[in-house]
Amino acid sequence: MKKLIVLLTVLALLATPSLAFAGGGFDQYGYNYQARIFVGPADGVDRSLDGAVWGDPTYANDHLVMKWSKAWDDARFNGAAWTCDAWTDNEWNGMMPDGSQSVWHYKIVWVGPELEASPCWRTGGYAIWGEFETIMDQGADPSGHTWFAHAVPTGYGSHP
Repeated sequence: MKKLIVLLTVLALLATPSLAFAGGGFDQYGYNYQARIFVGPADGVDRSLDGAVWGDPTYANDHLVMKWSKAWDDARFNGAAWTCDAWTDNEWNGMMPDGSQSVWHYKIVWVGPELEASPCWRTGGYAIWGEFETIMDQGADPSGHTWFAHAVPTGYGSHP
């Protein structure tokens, strides 16, 4: 379920109306489009403060920090070509009494429709949505710590 919530969170970045250059500062949901960051309860990531994230209350109280690159904004909001420098980062923290008791960190980069054949692809990641690669997917919940992806290199802008 956690993977579904994070994928929906990143989809929010792909589908959010063109607000990238709207007024400065954080909005009531936790987005600051000029700084390219979301900070706050995950409840706001779906732009509805209803005690749920896309209808599921499990992760609504988790703290979420989501960041994305200028290249992500340029492609998403300004019609520029996607590049290997387009990335997003999600850091979930549910380790509070009313949280999910999960901590998770995802790094996702654009690689293009060639996926594994792309010059942007890194060994150790996995494909999602037909044009993106999760280069890091690791976290902990009550069952323990798990790594689902750890591409090399894991840093942004470090593509081959």
